[in-house]
Amino acid sequence: MREKTFGDYAKDGHLWITLSTGDYYPDILPVACELYKPVLVMFGQLLKSSHSSSDLLTAIGEITPQWMRIQLCRVFRKYVSPDTPVEMLKKKTAIPEIAKNFGKKFRCIAEVQQRFSERPMPDEALCALLWEYKDRGQKGYDLTERFFLMIREQLPEVTVIGPERAGKDILLGKFFKGYPKPDRPVDFIILKDKYPLAIGLARYDSDRGGAQEDDRTGQYRDCAREILKYTGKQELKTKVIFLNDGPGLLLGSMWRDYTYLERFWKGRVKVVTLRMVQERITMDWLLS
Repeated sequence: MREKTFGDYAKDGHLWITLSTGDYYPDILPVACELYKPVLVMFGQLLKSSHSSSDLLTAIGEITPQWMRIQLCRVFRKYVSPDTPVEMLKKKTAIPEIAKNFGKKFRCIAEVQQRFSERPMPDEALCALLWEYKDRGQKGYDLTERFFLMIREQLPEVTVIGPERAGKDILLGKFFKGYPKPDRPVDFIILKDKYPLAIGLARYDSDRGGAQEDDRTGQYRDCAREILKYTGKQELKTKVIFLNDGPGLLLGSMWRDYTYLERFWKGRVKVVTLRMVQERITMDWLLS
């Protein structure tokens, strides 16, 4: 009997994805306002004592703890510089460079002060926006944690390593001697007696489409090619697993593109959702 491919699940794809629960609006507002009111209060205090928008950013960079500083950076971005990436703002050492490169487009401090003063305290709209960031990444953490548990229960003879929730990715240059792209990050490696049976990436897609689809599948294609080329030269039978889940898989061409990846590297690459793991990630396949 022919083994099922990822494409064979497409017809009933909605039955094979995992849906994570979310929060309802406006139910989240009381808790969101309680959580983020201190952030807005501190932003207001820093805003009053700053003589320029660049000065405000510098003051935010001095704030500890990190959680508060990151929230303040997000508020700064909304009020002062929508074009500045939040990830860039998070780096304290990058603040002088940000002020130099983006400062000319910062909204002037007087207008920021006026706009801020016109909003209620706490500002429900802004608290709701900040709340959207709160669980960003949590669905991905849940995905890997559940995958690790499933593999350990299903295949007790193997070891699975990697960050189960938050944590640093595995860099293949630290795992494989002479790996061509030493900073290549992966989410997990399945081992048997220290032999790398499979290398994997895990992503939860709540929503995806357009250029994002091309980016994701293109990255996966490059990653698979790179890993399999290296392991082939080392005469390793290491497989590649792309663990993807969520309703985003049902959008656009995602399912079809993943099917192509599997077909291109038949037997060496598998794309799975959590509900497919038991059926598709078997010891026979890992050892083949």
